[in-house]
Amino acid sequence: MKDTGDDDVPTYGPTALATPANFITVARILATPVFVLLIATRDPAWSTFAVGFIIGMSDFVDGWLARRQGATRSGAFLDPLADKVLVLGGMFALVANGQFHWVPVAVIAARELAISSYRSHAGRRGITVPATRIAKWKTFVQLWAIGFAVIPPVAQSAHWIATTTLWVALALTLQTGVSYLLRARKT
Repeated sequence: MKDTGDDDVPTYGPTALATPANFITVARILATPVFVLLIATRDPAWSTFAVGFIIGMSDFVDGWLARRQGATRSGAFLDPLADKVLVLGGMFALVANGQFHWVPVAVIAARELAISSYRSHAGRRGITVPATRIAKWKTFVQLWAIGFAVIPPVAQSAHWIATTTLWVALALTLQTGVSYLLRARKT
């Protein structure tokens, strides 16, 4: 860690590993199984929603810290991984307990795996593939589809909100996947 006293100079360089942002991201990955287990073993509950909400909001905190203290290559790898673990874990648990249909979740999972493979391949060639603004919105909508499915009043009386949000998430997932692939053809 370098301390220059200049607010415009990042605290951490791109090769740093032990940063506050990375710590939060790893904590998010480690906390996700708790959320998935709550979905899989309990009826929709405010406590489950709260756990998922805290994990999801930590993404904003680690992003804010990374922008303020300096983005790292490890963070650029870990942050999207944490998002995928949270989204896919939550969605698979909701499929397992019958709240989500498997088709949109399978398509979302296939897209996430395909784009992750593409990013990994591009990274090995020295090409960075940053998340687009709409891809960030895609993740936000995916998380809310899960969130709506575990909020008791929605799950019990208006499950269509969670289902509709899941289908919107699917549309955004496909759109961003196509966008990434079209950009890949140009490189």
